[in-house]
Amino acid sequence: MSTIKQPQATSPLSMWLDYLNSIHTSAIDLGLDRVSVVAQQGKLTRPAPVTITVAGTNGKGSTCALMEAILLDAGYKVGVYSSPHLIRYNERVRINGNELADEAHAQAFHDIEQLRGEVSLSFFEYATLAALKLFQDNQVDVVLLEVGLGGRLDATNVVDHDVSVITSLAVDHVDWLGDDISKIGFEKAGIFRSGKPAVCGQPAPPSTVPAHADDIQADFYQTGIQFDYQSTSKDTWRWVHGAYTLEDLPKPDLPLMNANTALMALCSSGLDISDVNIVNGLKSARLAGRLQVVEGKPTTLLDVAHNPHSAQYLVSQLLAKDETAKYSLVLGMLHDKDIEQTINALQPIAKRWYLASLDGPRAATADELAQYLDDDMVAGQYSSPKLAYQAAVQEVDPQQTILVVGSFHTVGEVLAYQQATASTK
Repeated sequence: MSTIKQPQATSPLSMWLDYLNSIHTSAIDLGLDRVSVVAQQGKLTRPAPVTITVAGTNGKGSTCALMEAILLDAGYKVGVYSSPHLIRYNERVRINGNELADEAHAQAFHDIEQLRGEVSLSFFEYATLAALKLFQDNQVDVVLLEVGLGGRLDATNVVDHDVSVITSLAVDHVDWLGDDISKIGFEKAGIFRSGKPAVCGQPAPPSTVPAHADDIQADFYQTGIQFDYQSTSKDTWRWVHGAYTLEDLPKPDLPLMNANTALMALCSSGLDISDVNIVNGLKSARLAGRLQVVEGKPTTLLDVAHNPHSAQYLVSQLLAKDETAKYSLVLGMLHDKDIEQTINALQPIAKRWYLASLDGPRAATADELAQYLDDDMVAGQYSSPKLAYQAAVQEVDPQQTILVVGSFHTVGEVLAYQQATASTK
């Protein structure tokens, strides 16, 4: 066991987070051997009567938020586990739409510390087990689990879940998953369960996805085949599953493709949900950092798009609203992302770039970002997203919009700054 002094259950959450970051050799350590031992010992593999696990390159958070809103309207007690957070660790666990107090997280960490004994756990493994303990202790009806990385070897895959979901598939996390889309598909399909629903919201996925579902005899639902959606007007859309059709659904503030996937996951879950619950949930679903508008002069738009796939989607949404619009971009990224192709995807909407360095071992510097841009497009290079954003606010026309993009870290730092600034006014 680590010789680092462990905090007490009553210790501040910050002490526990520092401890969790120090007790394992690496932040990312894929594999289920260690985490399974602790999960089984703590009887954490069934944290609720129904659990839906959601994997995918992009769209996991939005899909979970849409399901959460619908389920809450239907009267279920819902737990959501997601990562990473934008500002506070507490964002990673929601119960009935609310974050939990620091003390609840500290107690859960203490409980997992007692369970793990000599087993070494990564930060994410520890956090996942603590979330499962919180859901179990609070006796939630439904748990929505967002996979951290990949699927097959991700800590969330220790759970005996009831519905598996893949939202989208693209090349990302190359250092851990490789750059072969077929291999990536197989890794994410590793969450599928024999005889249980497996929902795929990616059109025309690599053959490894349906092949794995067939191999283990999962009940496979593929968008465009077993279910599908169509935009029917500026404000409405249609969802179809076999002979079942929902007409005139309100378009949510989150991506329609993820709403399509969320409805199939819920439809296959066996949960009691009405058409009214669906309509109300679609209207109310929100998620910080996804096309999030912060009013002001200039207006600020926040989006965590951090790879080519998500950047392309973001650009398509913005151009659909105004095909001539240009934005001043505050950009900060991690160096293990495809920086060049992400920047290329954002170019059609870029007016000027305010480049920010991030902190940490995975961080890219502003200078690394600048090498993919013409000098006359770069407004400046800054040591942090906060400083880049402050410069943009000072220089951009008050009638224009600043787009903050590239990473959860970038959006989180700017969002924290905005909230702190607003609280002092």
